[in-house]
Amino acid sequence: MNIRIGNGYDTHRLVSDRPLILGGVNIPHSLGLLGHSDADALTHAIMDAMLGALSLGDIGHYFPPSDPKWSGADSLLLLQQVDQLIRVRGWHVGNIDSVIIAEKPKMKPHLRPMQEKLAHSLQINRDQVGIKATTNEKLGPVGREEGISVYAVVLLFRG
Repeated sequence: MNIRIGNGYDTHRLVSDRPLILGGVNIPHSLGLLGHSDADALTHAIMDAMLGALSLGDIGHYFPPSDPKWSGADSLLLLQQVDQLIRVRGWHVGNIDSVIIAEKPKMKPHLRPMQEKLAHSLQINRDQVGIKATTNEKLGPVGREEGISVYAVVLLFRG
């Protein structure tokens, strides 16, 4: 088999006194995502999708929140480590498709910079990184602006 597909999901609570970082982009907002690392839910979902495509577990296995080494870690650097895990096995990212679910702030102005940072970190073209954004129509925890969730799908190819 020369292609593999993985999906990933991540969600983090919005809190005060934390930066809001998605796809490596610091987004101006009164709230940020709570997590052991920088809580970049977009990058985390992508990493889980990459690992899942090769049945390599999830990011908690490689970067456990119980390890102080990962406290405040830059998720783009973690993404590069995951990319190396798949590359040493002969696999490369073909494309990524993701969706950010958040009521606020509006993501549209930040999508292209996110694509650029993720593509740069993975050494792929920007057009291989799809990022969409939507709201949850004020339903559930995301709709009440208690958190942000992200879904991602990654296609890997051998070669």
